[in-house]
Amino acid sequence: MASNSFGKLFTVTTFGESHGPAIGCVIDGCPPGLEIAPEEFRRDLDRRATGRTRHTSQRQESDDIEILSGVYQGRTTGTPIALVIRNTDARSKDYGSIAEQFRPGHADYTYWQKYGLRDPRGGGRSSARETTMRVAAGVIAKKWLAERYGVTVRGFMSQIGEIVPNAYDLSAVEENPFFWPAADQVGELETYMDALRKSGDSVGARVDVVADGLPPGWGEPIYGKLDGDLAAALMSINAVKGVEIGDGFAVVASKGSEHRDQLSRSGFASNHAGGILGGISTGQQLRCSTAFKPTSSLRLPVRSVDIHGNEVEVITTGRHDPCVGIRATPICEAMVALVLVDQALRHRAQCGDVGVVSPRIPAQLELDADA
Repeated sequence: MASNSFGKLFTVTTFGESHGPAIGCVIDGCPPGLEIAPEEFRRDLDRRATGRTRHTSQRQESDDIEILSGVYQGRTTGTPIALVIRNTDARSKDYGSIAEQFRPGHADYTYWQKYGLRDPRGGGRSSARETTMRVAAGVIAKKWLAERYGVTVRGFMSQIGEIVPNAYDLSAVEENPFFWPAADQVGELETYMDALRKSGDSVGARVDVVADGLPPGWGEPIYGKLDGDLAAALMSINAVKGVEIGDGFAVVASKGSEHRDQLSRSGFASNHAGGILGGISTGQQLRCSTAFKPTSSLRLPVRSVDIHGNEVEVITTGRHDPCVGIRATPICEAMVALVLVDQALRHRAQCGDVGVVSPRIPAQLELDADA
């Protein structure tokens, strides 16, 4: 199996390379009747796009989406939805000097070992350009989740280098190029990124995603765990090296008496589990976090070898992100939404007749009326 598809009932297959003529995806299993139009993809594609600020790669793609199938008179038909975006600003000449070199920190060497050849132009299939189509598919997933269940999926950057937010105001996230939840720190981030870019180096980042409105019951007990599917989906994004659900690795230093989320008829007292217990949603806010490594494409020289086994010095030219995490928020949102829509359909297929089971515990602890 080539593994270019994910999802069981809501299945997304992506295709295309960074510097090929186009990138695209096929979405199979989308329920019929959902209203969707090309202009609805614009917002999230722009949020992910390069070249919008000085803090990202200056590649400028129009990212105009074409709906080739699966939509008739503005509504999904239930048949496969094919989406395509033409590449219009590829500069393959930037990669001529490293076509036979393995860039440290990249997939060059592993692709060479797996396939016996590779497309060196912009990283080919391993380029973050591929995530454009995940975001496009995520637009459909987010709309269906919101309309069918009232579920919302929102992301934000929660760390860049050593800098962490001094506040968490989600209303500020869309007002700055970093998707940062603290408006008063944006100037500090701009200064930090300007200095980093001038130095020729890069830095890692952390992106959080929260989903509200999930009913309890989504997910499966063992191999289809909701948190397991989320971890796999988020780990499939380029440059991701870690995923946390709820408190994540902080649980190592926690006591069981502190970590267990006490519940009562008035609601859950906390949410250390991130809205998932036993692989199944609790009805609380879903919380997950993704760690991105620093960009490996640098103009700073580094030792490596070429395809002939000769030792070489590699200097990467071209247009690259000094922090890939800056554009990762809509990508992480999309992957979470795609997992949720697939899990929602799977739950409906197996347990749709179960209905609402009592007692239904509120997601958050409700204060007494006289408190």
